[in-house]
Order: sequence, then structure tokens, then C-alpha cells
Amino acid sequence: MSVLVVGLSHKSAPVAILERAAVSGDTLAKLLSDVALAEPVAETFVVSTCSRVEIYADVDRFHAGVTAIAELLARHCGVPARELTPHLYVHYEDRAVGHLLDVTCGLNSVVVGEGQILGQVRSALKLAGEHGTVGRVLSELGRMALRAGKRARTETGIGRAGQSLVSVGIELAAASLAASDLGPAQDGPAQDSTAQDGPGLAGRDILIVGAGSMSALAAATAARSGAAGIAVANRTRSHAERLAAQVGPKVGPQVGVQVAATVAALADLPAAMAAADIVISCTGAAGYVITREAAAAALADRRAAGGRGPLVFLDLAMPRDVEPAVTGLPGAVVIGMDQLTEHGPAAGADDVAAVRSICEAELAAYRSAVDAARVAPTVVALRAKAATVVDAELARLAGRLSADGPSAHVLDEIAQTVRRVVDKLLHAPTVRVKELAGSPGGEEYAAALRVLFDLDPRAVEAVTRAAIEHEAHGDQPDQLRAAEAAEEVHR
Repeated sequence: MSVLVVGLSHKSAPVAILERAAVSGDTLAKLLSDVALAEPVAETFVVSTCSRVEIYADVDRFHAGVTAIAELLARHCGVPARELTPHLYVHYEDRAVGHLLDVTCGLNSVVVGEGQILGQVRSALKLAGEHGTVGRVLSELGRMALRAGKRARTETGIGRAGQSLVSVGIELAAASLAASDLGPAQDGPAQDSTAQDGPGLAGRDILIVGAGSMSALAAATAARSGAAGIAVANRTRSHAERLAAQVGPKVGPQVGVQVAATVAALADLPAAMAAADIVISCTGAAGYVITREAAAAALADRRAAGGRGPLVFLDLAMPRDVEPAVTGLPGAVVIGMDQLTEHGPAAGADDVAAVRSICEAELAAYRSAVDAARVAPTVVALRAKAATVVDAELARLAGRLSADGPSAHVLDEIAQTVRRVVDKLLHAPTVRVKELAGSPGGEEYAAALRVLFDLDPRAVEAVTRAAIEHEAHGDQPDQLRAAEAAEEVHR
């Protein structure tokens, strides 16, 4: 079996395709189930975010795996295969593992180094585990990727340099408002708005539409940026109330300044938007949450009240929450994924290099483990044959000795000595064959062991079948554990 990834991201597809390809909720669960049931697939998990949809799978055939996964993705996201296929990328074996490392460490994000992706990969693995679509191969791969992601953020400065999509979007929104204070309203976000010392949200009112994890991050970021007030609107009012309670009251950047957090009814969205300066929407709904009609009503109310400058819509949803026609309304500024991908700041070259070193080290360790596992059945079969020979010889020795011969204690010492000698003789070749497994022609060394020690091919196959059966239950065969323990004694 080999690891395969089929996906698309902000680097391979326009936002219009990305939002159509986004999968979540029941659709994501059904996609997981159907991919897992595909004939070439043994295990799978799906990473679906606002900037990527990637299906990772353990497959036994490359072409069959790609075809099955691409067809299922097209079917479940509702994008015809002829439109989706040109934007898909495919990585296999080491390249697939390396890609997952890059993604989890934030090197492949819209904003390089952003920390949200680590949690998103963790959530993807957890969801797959809950649906029973991951086994030992992808679980171990996932743990390795999460470990690399944690190392990247604790051992390098990539996390400090990388901002989230939310923070970049809020900076763009704040800059648009600041620009309008200095002159005529702008038709789009300011171009220099990602500077760290850019305008904050002091005196601005924010409306958060949605109450999920992205909304919580948006609310917390707005509070830290000095927002005067934060309102939360959500289809389920209790969720909005919970998020509002988490946000306020909070002490803002200025000592003694409190952030007021309130709840707005989704049915009264136009009025809530009219009272805001920035509307941040990230609901994950299938249709438009903020329609042209609702936005026009909000803008009309603002003009009737004497005007408050432009109303900025920050759309962080995928598929998008804000209807595209809102962009053409006078006084409206819409910031979506298109603008975020253009304005994401670059992380420092030294930090990126340090993270790449971590990824390379983790990939090398993973590759070594896979190579060693490939020759493990030969090693186990060899040790099993040696144990059989030793037991037979010891039994014959005991039978040849007279009744008044050595005591049972002496016989035990003899047996232990013989077994230690055999273990020591086998230690070097078995460890060496694992080390050489990853070199060019590495399988030939395992084949040489099978020939030199006249191992029965059926014994090797039996160990392999046992390993596969036990993998399905998340453990190791007793023989494999015993062989590895024996080798560890001599290290």
C-alpha cells in the first residue's frame, strides 16, 4: 500500500472553483465513507478548509486510486469532473507525505506560517477516526505530521511571523476604513494594509455572522485590535450567546477600555449590518447569507442616518457567504479570498528554511520506518527459524544426557547461553538489512537473507499476512514484537 493525495487549493484553483468544491458537514462524512469503500483504498481522511480540499488515502494502485478519488470528489462537491480535473494536483508516496508535512507546518497556506491549519489537520484526522476510515498507516502518518507542525511552531519563528486569514482580513478591512476617513470611499481594500503597525479597530463596531471556530477567532482578533463593540449573529441563538460571552467584557489594548459584546437576531441582519462598520461572515452555509437585497437595505439605513463611511464585508467563508453582487453597491467594500491570497505577508526566509529542515528530518525518519517495515517479515521469519533450530537442538541434547546428568538449572543456563549466541550472531545482519532497506536495491538484501538462510517463502508470507491482519486492529503480531524486542536487547 502507498500514500496518495488528490486535491486542490488556492495555488491550483481560482476561488470560484474552490468555493464550489468545498465540502463540510454531512457531505464531508459521506465523501469519507465513499472513498473508504472504493476498491483501491484501504484508509482515508479529508482536509477541507477555506483554501483547500485534499483527500489523503492509502491505496494499492496509483492510477485506480486517482481515478476513484477524483470521481468521488467531483460527485460529492457537485463540480463536473471536466471542470474540476484541470485544477487537481496529485502526489504519491514520498511526495504525498512531504506535501502533508508542508501543509501541516503552514508552508502551503495562503498566509505562510498561519497556525489554524494545525488544528484543521487534527480535526480531519479525528473526524476520520470517528467514522472508522483511518487505520494504522494514516494514523501514524497523521501523528508524524502533527508532531512536525508542533515542532515548526515551537522550534522556529514561523508561528510568530505567520498571521491567520482572519488577522490579514481584519487589517485589510481596517485599512479600507482608514483610507475612507482621509478621502473618498475606496472601491476595494487598501493595497498596503498588511503592515504590522497598520490601523486598528479603535472606535469601530464589528458584526460577526456565524459562531464557529473561525468566528470565535475573528471575534478574539477584533477585540485585541481595539473594536468598540462586537455583535454576533447566528442561526442558533444559543451559539451566538456563547460566543458573545467568550468575547466580552474584555480589556482592550487601551487600559480601561471594555469591549461590549451583544447578540443580534439573524432575522434582523440588515439592521445589525447597518449598525456596524465591518461585517465578518464565516458561517459555512450552502447558500448566500448576506444577499444583495439585505446589504442594500443596510446601506440605505446608514445613508438615512447621516452616513458612516463605507460598510466593509469580510467574507471568510467557503463557499462564500456574501453574494458577489454586493460588490457593486455604492458604499460597500467586499474583501474575500481573492484579496486575502494577494495580500498574505511572506514569512522570513530563515524561518521557512528552518521549518523545511524539520520537514526533511521527519520525512527521512518516516521513510526509514517504512523501509524497515518492508523487510521486517524476512527478519521475523529468520528469527523464527533460528528459534526452531535452537529448540530442536536443546531438546535433542536433553534427551542424550543421562538421568544423573546436569541439573535442571545447568540445562537452563546452557539453553540461555545458546539462545544469546544465536541472537548475537543474527543481530548484525538483521539490523543491517533494515538500515540498507532504504538504499537503492534495498529489497535485494532481504532477498539475500532469504536465500542464504534457506527461508521458506511461505513463512515470510505468513508473517506479512499476520501483520496486515493485526494492522486492522491497531497492534502488532506477537512474532514481530518478539523479534523487535530481541534486537533491542543487543543495541
